Amino acid sequence: MTTRIPLPNGSIIQVANTLSAAKTITAISNAVPAVVTSTAHGLSNGDIVVLSSGWSKLDNRVARVAGVTTDSFQLEKVDTSNIQLYTPNGGAGSFSKVMTRSEITKVTDFTTSGGEQQFLTVGYLSEDDDRQFPSNRNPMSVSIPVQDDPDAPYVAVVEGYQEAKLGTVLFVVLPGGGLILIPGSISITQLPTMGRNQLMTRTISFALSSRSTRYTA
Repeated sequence: MTTRIPLPNGSIIQVANTLSAAKTITAISNAVPAVVTSTAHGLSNGDIVVLSSGWSKLDNRVARVAGVTTDSFQLEKVDTSNIQLYTPNGGAGSFSKVMTRSEITKVTDFTTSGGEQQFLTVGYLSEDDDRQFPSNRNPMSVSIPVQDDPDAPYVAVVEGYQEAKLGTVLFVVLPGGGLILIPGSISITQLPTMGRNQLMTRTISFALSSRSTRYTA
């Protein structure tokens, strides 16, 4: 059996450029996947939604829609079954659907930083060795160098979000059909880097506002 080596070649990076008006969520179940109750929501299977929820761990998350009925839908791969983390009847809020997106073209690299687990170090008088306990994780961000192309359609979209300081969604469409959804804030450097005989580039920065959600093909 041949082991598949994951390569990023062929990946497409997109940014959401329009979101729908927010619609009310009256309830979210404690389940796997979570089921959202929203009267006449108008969604279809496969739609992408940005969530605003009374549950802090779900707030600002992005998810793909499945199991649609007239007044409910599932959040694919979203687990809210732990009632200690997701207080029953506490998830109500709203959602916005990603309406359109633009491809970020001529990407030369895609790197992440942050996300490292932090630890609290504790030393007790009766012991010679300190102990460590997991605490928070560092904030995550993405850096995307791109070929300088001021007339590319995505540039105005990114600069608009940067000026308005509004959040959006980054899509990473992987070869073979995998998908990563990343919520956060986006910006782009004003001036390109310029080196003799080197490609002129600008850098898009994306700061995560919540955890990403990944779907396999």
